[in-house]
Amino acid sequence: MKAWLPALLRLAVLLLLAVFITSPNWFEPLLKPLTENGAPAIYNQGSLLTLTLQHLRIVLMATVAATIVAVALAILVTRPAGAEFLPLSRSLVNIGQTFPPVAVLALAVPAVGFGEKPTLIALFLYGLLPIFENALTALTTLPGNVTEAARGAGMTGWQRLMKVELPLSAPVILGGIRLSVVISLATATIGSTVAAKTLGEVIIAGLISNNLAFVLQGGLIVAALAVLIYDGLSAIERYAARRMGQGAE
Repeated sequence: MKAWLPALLRLAVLLLLAVFITSPNWFEPLLKPLTENGAPAIYNQGSLLTLTLQHLRIVLMATVAATIVAVALAILVTRPAGAEFLPLSRSLVNIGQTFPPVAVLALAVPAVGFGEKPTLIALFLYGLLPIFENALTALTTLPGNVTEAARGAGMTGWQRLMKVELPLSAPVILGGIRLSVVISLATATIGSTVAAKTLGEVIIAGLISNNLAFVLQGGLIVAALAVLIYDGLSAIERYAARRMGQGAE
């Protein structure tokens, strides 16, 4: 029973989240004590379901772009021809962690305007570092006997990369993607300060109107998404690691 308890808890959180974002009015009695002067307990300036989907869409787009760029950079600097670019690559991926997301938004708005674009830029820059470092670590710590065997089998550099190096590196790279996604889920909320449609819209509305119910429901949805997605990607990562272990045997 104890082994199934974590899975049951995750399923309960998923079901509760699905019910809340599709039928939030069912939870009004629970949130009503957090309001003052007859203020609404449920966010009424938009659909929670729509905002959640838009929030996830922005995070997905930024993560896919960051993964492509970060993994490509890691591959480049682990090849003999690109090794000299390692310091430059590290400097580039550190930009997002050096500048706070708010500062990135402030710099991006004059260039690309308000809305989704500056948020995507901030999330893209913020998500590069964990993916790049994990990909770099994975590609530089591969078992030497495996890569030598692939070379001895007559594989070209491209074949070794696609059929040996990247598959063996996949679990570690997925770990970096998992961390990047969780960071982006939380960071995306500030995108609403520049008119991006995210769950930050609910939190900001609550802060402006001093409505704790709005702040709580926006924060809880983001937290639940982060936990569920983190666990989901962790499961995929463990599955990939087992597959690689079986393949190595």
